Amino acid sequence: MPAVSPTRRDQDPGRPIRVDAAPPFQSLAIGKRREERLLDVCEGMIDIAAALFNVSGRELRRSGRSPSEVVRVRQIAMYVAHVCLGISMRDVGRGFGRDRTTVAYACHTVEDLRDDEEYDRLVAMTEKVALAAFRDRILR
Repeated sequence: MPAVSPTRRDQDPGRPIRVDAAPPFQSLAIGKRREERLLDVCEGMIDIAAALFNVSGRELRRSGRSPSEVVRVRQIAMYVAHVCLGISMRDVGRGFGRDRTTVAYACHTVEDLRDDEEYDRLVAMTEKVALAAFRDRILR
């Protein structure tokens, strides 16, 4: 197959660049499917947290500031998505419409509050439900 293309300065001007040596386009499609799966898992985690804590899913998805009870539920959902389901903080942030640093703050806050037995029980219950719901889709 004759390759007709410009040459680079550091290459012999008489030798054309081979076009058939390009990497396959398939890797982009795999990344897109992974991205869709991550978003689906985050959406499912939001729905689980909304049902467990009797909070509106719309409130949990809303961008900007929210009442403190909604924030606490969202933090628990982000924590479980990261710690139990193995999703990176960057991807959890994308799935929840937040920044990676917000997810890090949520994880630290939940860890600090787990010293309270009642709070720890709620987080543990959320972890169990999430692991059961996503048992075949854990991303570790």
